Amino acid sequence: MLGLLDRSAQLTESNGEAPGQEPLACEATLRTAALAAALLFTHGQTTERTVVTAQRLGRALGMSVRVLPDWDKLTIEIEGTSLLRILPAKPLGVDMNRVLAVTAVVDRLCDGTLRAEEARPALLLAGNLPPASTPRFTAFAAIGATSLGVIFGAFDPTSLILIAASATLGALVRRWLSGFSSSPFIQPLCAAIIAGAVAATAAGLHEPIATALVAFCPCMVLVPGPHLLNGAIDLVRTRIALGIARLTYAGMIVLMICFGLLLGLAAGGAAPPTAGPSAPISLVADVIAAGFAVAAFGTVFSIPWRLLPLPIAVGMLGHAARWALISLAGANVATGTLVACILVSIIVTPVVDRLHLPFAALGFSAVVSMMPGFFLFQAASALVELVAMGSHAPPALLTSVVANDATAFLIVLAMTFGLILPRMLLEDRS
Repeated sequence: MLGLLDRSAQLTESNGEAPGQEPLACEATLRTAALAAALLFTHGQTTERTVVTAQRLGRALGMSVRVLPDWDKLTIEIEGTSLLRILPAKPLGVDMNRVLAVTAVVDRLCDGTLRAEEARPALLLAGNLPPASTPRFTAFAAIGATSLGVIFGAFDPTSLILIAASATLGALVRRWLSGFSSSPFIQPLCAAIIAGAVAATAAGLHEPIATALVAFCPCMVLVPGPHLLNGAIDLVRTRIALGIARLTYAGMIVLMICFGLLLGLAAGGAAPPTAGPSAPISLVADVIAAGFAVAAFGTVFSIPWRLLPLPIAVGMLGHAARWALISLAGANVATGTLVACILVSIIVTPVVDRLHLPFAALGFSAVVSMMPGFFLFQAASALVELVAMGSHAPPALLTSVVANDATAFLIVLAMTFGLILPRMLLEDRS
């Protein structure tokens, strides 16, 4: 990917260099800032922090850098000159280990502990860090799916074992596919097909099994939470075109997951499962399961081991607040999620600013287990049943589709505003 960026980049130069700067120095600064911005943008950093980090890097090198982000490219220019660089870059991935490494290189450059000529090789090295190992990725995918099963009321061992087995197979297939397919849609599609096939097999067993959760929970690990939230945050910050593009991309992934799940169920001869209300869960069980879920999502996002305790602790605290509001105060799930995300954002914002850590790495992973994948999949199942029954469908089926879709929309909205408002009010832009 880095080689493609270098080969495809277009550099336009003229005699409008910044006063007091040599043309070669301007070009070197532009190349370094462009590389840093592209690495951050393509690996899941928020657009705002990508822009701010590139500006910090430019100031450290004595120039004013401007970044103009689009869905498929970044335009980086030095203000006061006609120098610009256009890099093909799409925000398709989420790799917080690389984001952290790139941010650390920029910090060292700004602190004067890294020379300007050493910055580009250091950035290239940071951008080539390996993702989480396959054993870790697979194990935590199973842990995350099983934890979500507990949160939504699956307590019998058979259901939890099936959920873990389905998520494990899906994770192994995703890693195998990543070796020869660059499509961002093939991996979630195939993993969802596996989840549907396992759920269809479970439906044929003569045991009390939470079939809907066996189908849904492995798919909830696939829901592109950071892309949904990043897109919504871009909309809030009036980056309308980029926000819509991000949300469309996330929506396509969700569509592939739903299609794969239904295809797997159909291949196994099972009807789309319908889940009733979640079974009550104790505060202790909810908080512990939430901690495991946050650790799992942190692994999926390649957060280093040393940083996992912070999002785990914050995520558990947020889930405790959400549980108290829903179970004790009688609040609806969207309101509970809003308050939990506000609390998480208030705690995480000063920490990430002080340590120069990416907000997405800690804030998103702490709350992404609250993403409304359960409601989305329930709506998809009800919609398929509605189409199959046609005019004979009961009104309650249509009500179920609308209610689940509306709940999912309100939860995403609550998460977005709960995270971004404290962040915008409290963040340090230096």
